[in-house]
Amino acid sequence: MGVDLSVEVGRIRMKNPVTVGSGTFGFGREMADFYDLSQLGAITVKGTSLEPWQGNDYPRTVETPSGMLNAIGLQNDGIDSLINEKMPFLRQYDVPVIVNVVGHSLEEYIEVASRLDKVEGIAGLEINVSCPNVKEGCMVFGTTPQGTAEVVRGVRAATGLTLITKLSPNVTDIVSIAQAAVDAGSDALSLINTLMGTAIDPWARKFRLANVTGGLSGPAVKPVALRMVYEVARSVDVPVIGMGGIMTAGDAIEFIVAGASAIAVGTANFVNPMAAVEIIDGIEEYLTKMGFASVDDIVGTVS
Repeated sequence: MGVDLSVEVGRIRMKNPVTVGSGTFGFGREMADFYDLSQLGAITVKGTSLEPWQGNDYPRTVETPSGMLNAIGLQNDGIDSLINEKMPFLRQYDVPVIVNVVGHSLEEYIEVASRLDKVEGIAGLEINVSCPNVKEGCMVFGTTPQGTAEVVRGVRAATGLTLITKLSPNVTDIVSIAQAAVDAGSDALSLINTLMGTAIDPWARKFRLANVTGGLSGPAVKPVALRMVYEVARSVDVPVIGMGGIMTAGDAIEFIVAGASAIAVGTANFVNPMAAVEIIDGIEEYLTKMGFASVDDIVGTVS
């Protein structure tokens, strides 16, 4: 009998522990030519707001040692486009859809959550209170326990869907913010979002990003992400989705044994569109070789 790759994140049953990082996978259509999206444990789509967001000025991405900076600014076409155009496409696949929710105000978060509550095919909401490259909203809420709790509490009252709160690493005490999100009603947590950074062209003596700062992702952030996932997972009683520099199955397994119930593949999708399915296969191979019956058998087993 083969190993059991399935996991549960809140009320979301995933056939394997691999989802994709919001903003790195678009709305699925961009990756559908590479493999059957039903192979994924879940699809976490790009951040979605009440009204369309234009995003930041260009240039807004730059490669850095062992990673990249992005200052996209959560550009998206708004909730109507998601409901009417994106979701009919995603419903073709046997995979839970998690929608990353963004807003400039508490009222916007609540309105988006309320409208998505009964949309067929949506299994959960990932509340983005942690984006470091939007000038208002998002990170303003996620840098304090009180702000995080306010958003989670409001969204919790507006929807019965599984709520996942995405945490920022750009804080002094991520554990207290994680606990505040759980106490306010979050069913799960995802971490980490990107680290704030910048890049400069020394010859032009100019910033490489029009926004000056952006979010650092990729292998460079993995040690920080791994430490934070470990600290949070041992401090809360809800599932954790770990992310931050996961490029291989070995990386994913590190996050799982650190305490993550599931993982998200982000920047790796830009380098290798097949990364997520290769990681699924690699996790299965690892469990088989090590004699484990399920993913649950290794969650939080680091010593």
